[in-house]
Amino acid sequence: MADEATRRAVSQIPLLKTHAGPRDRALWPQRLKEEYQALIHFVEQNKAADNDWFRLESNADGTRWTGTCWFIHELLRYEFRLEFDVPVTYPDTAPEVAVPELDGKTAKMYRGGKICLTEHFAPLWARNAPRFGLAHLMALGLGPWLAVEVPDLISKGHVIHKEQQREAAAE
Repeated sequence: MADEATRRAVSQIPLLKTHAGPRDRALWPQRLKEEYQALIHFVEQNKAADNDWFRLESNADGTRWTGTCWFIHELLRYEFRLEFDVPVTYPDTAPEVAVPELDGKTAKMYRGGKICLTEHFAPLWARNAPRFGLAHLMALGLGPWLAVEVPDLISKGHVIHKEQQREAAAE
């Protein structure tokens, strides 16, 4: 059973109605429109709550997404590139988000920097497909993963803030 914070987060993101993936040429544009609307709503909601933490953009057909995400730890902003492809079996299968610069720095990651979402997020997605979309992926997948992994990576010295890297290089 999901906790109250998860329920609250999901309730504020619009659920999607169109059950279509990239191979469905007739319905994919409608699904993509719903995806953009949900993402815009989620970003606006985050900005209103002073919790802006990612930027995303897609290729023309909406199958390849890239952007940046960031995490604030001890008043320092750690920024990372992110990328993912929409699988052909979408929305029944969730995309695999990759944070390439963290590849190999944590056990909760697969080849190419793809973050591990199998334990908690994958069952949640499976129960809610096709109503979940990319905004849900960010809110319930990448966001919690960053909140758990980035502080751990920082404490172990695997991730160093850019200013601290510059200072070390200058010495």
